[in-house]
Amino acid sequence: MAAKKKDASLFPDPSAFITDDPAKKFARVMDYSHRMVTDFWARQTKQMTGMDFQFFDPYAAGRAFMELGAQMMANPSKYESMMSEAVMQHYSLMQTMLERMAGKQVSPVIMPEPGDRRFKDDSWSQNLMADFIKQSYLITSKFMNNMVHDLNGIDKESHAKVKFYTRQYINALSPSNFATTNPLVLKKVQETGGENLLCGMENLLRDLERGQGKLKISLTDESAFEVGKNVATTKGKVIYQNDLMQLIQYAPTTKKVHRRPILFVPPWINKYYVLDLQEKNSLIKWTVDQGFTVFVVSWVNPRKDLANKSFENYMMEGPLAAIDAINEATGEKEVNLLGFCIGGILSVATLAYMAAKKDKRVKAATFLTTMIDLTDIGESSVFIDDALLKSMEKYMAKKGYLEGHHMANMFSMLRENDLIWSFVVNNYLLGNEPLPFDLLYWNSDATRLPASMLIYYLRNFYKKNGLMKKNVLELNGVPIDIEKIKTSSYFLSTKEDHIAPWRSCYPAVKKFKGPIRFVLGGSGHIGGVVNPPKAKKYGYWTNQKKYDTPEEWFETAKHKDGSWWEDWGKWLKRRGGGQVPARIPGKGPLKAIENAPGSYVKIRISD
Repeated sequence: MAAKKKDASLFPDPSAFITDDPAKKFARVMDYSHRMVTDFWARQTKQMTGMDFQFFDPYAAGRAFMELGAQMMANPSKYESMMSEAVMQHYSLMQTMLERMAGKQVSPVIMPEPGDRRFKDDSWSQNLMADFIKQSYLITSKFMNNMVHDLNGIDKESHAKVKFYTRQYINALSPSNFATTNPLVLKKVQETGGENLLCGMENLLRDLERGQGKLKISLTDESAFEVGKNVATTKGKVIYQNDLMQLIQYAPTTKKVHRRPILFVPPWINKYYVLDLQEKNSLIKWTVDQGFTVFVVSWVNPRKDLANKSFENYMMEGPLAAIDAINEATGEKEVNLLGFCIGGILSVATLAYMAAKKDKRVKAATFLTTMIDLTDIGESSVFIDDALLKSMEKYMAKKGYLEGHHMANMFSMLRENDLIWSFVVNNYLLGNEPLPFDLLYWNSDATRLPASMLIYYLRNFYKKNGLMKKNVLELNGVPIDIEKIKTSSYFLSTKEDHIAPWRSCYPAVKKFKGPIRFVLGGSGHIGGVVNPPKAKKYGYWTNQKKYDTPEEWFETAKHKDGSWWEDWGKWLKRRGGGQVPARIPGKGPLKAIENAPGSYVKIRISD
């Protein structure tokens, strides 16, 4: 009997890798490999000698898994039943594969979870071997996730680490991440004679060199964008600056504007222009077009000379200095305020400080994806513990700051399939160049964080949850109590936020004493915020009633189509304070220093 021919779409002929000059190609691969190994060991040496820092603590993860092992030994019957279920599913999978080989139409034993895009290509189902590998992986993944989901006798912190790192391990071993088990990669090998793998090797080496020995995965074609040219292009002027920020006033697009200016306070762990990517998706430009005088804090990308700048400095030299400058520039004593993410947390602390000082200049405040209660910070908690804070303090004592890529890598690990593995497949296995994408360009434009500010923030906000506790925090000699905030407020959270879980944003409804409108948008931390009306995506939920818990609020909330921008715009206009002639940046008492977007935002990590 003649041997059956292997499925060509999964097992390509090895000769497909041979080109007109195989020796030259092999030499290139060896050269790349040598340089990669050299970079790797140089990085390991830095980590072992304390010259480098990473959020992943292998010792903490190891301790957590030791506790898992003890629990499994203490309750073997529980895990035996889980194992039996997985074995039966594998047996069913073998049966269905045999039926498919016989020409029968059969239903899959297991399907990917909704939203899992790793196996969306039809080849994962049409190719018999690929379908078998995929389903076998999904069965094993489900078993491992179930195994660590419900654990008794293990502390909450260790349990969170076990679940998180188990998921990281499972997703790293996905068959989509390997050339020999990904049918799309194997098809490209056949089409290109293996050239895609060499291109991928070149892409990998380039990313290692960009990261100076660390893998800095290219998420987009960074050469396609330039700040001030095709991102951050809304017209305006820098009218004030200090060590920590430049204040941008945007040019009006209407003849009349609302009397009260609005100040945007973005997070300082990223550049502000996520709110001004391009005209079609710029919240800043849209707000200007609604007839508001808009000001934005553009934070500096700090170097070692700002190492001692504290959270208190960020408040005094950030929103408070900006409000003073706006008062002078416009002659108005009342302003509205918008804080985004950590910029929102700073804005909350600022309002509590102003309330204690009986400063009533802020008439209405907006908070975008802003956590008030940091009891549950989501999966970010696996990175922030006392051991890590000590390691971070030791590292920053020499540097004066934490490089932006550390925070970027941490947030990427919270969405590893979307922000890590999908690019590994595209860039290194398929050998493709990443496509231009404004949001991912911004995501790659990280900022440094001053040592003093960062340690204070992590210890007092993350670990102590000081914002929720009366008079635990003290800023510029003033005890902070957010229950003194009586400002009319608009809160926007997003349903799939993995950085600021919406249930941790909701407690403001009960803590703040002023009127609050709480809105829940669709999508995640960035996509749910940068959601222009013309996109017609996601929708949002509203509820006029206040409830004790976010679950009760959501149960009776009404879903509305469209963008939260329009709902917020109506809310903000009612608090605009009437109409006045449009204000031209630099024409008032504060003269223009330079054109928007200014120079601070253009300082990159490499500068």
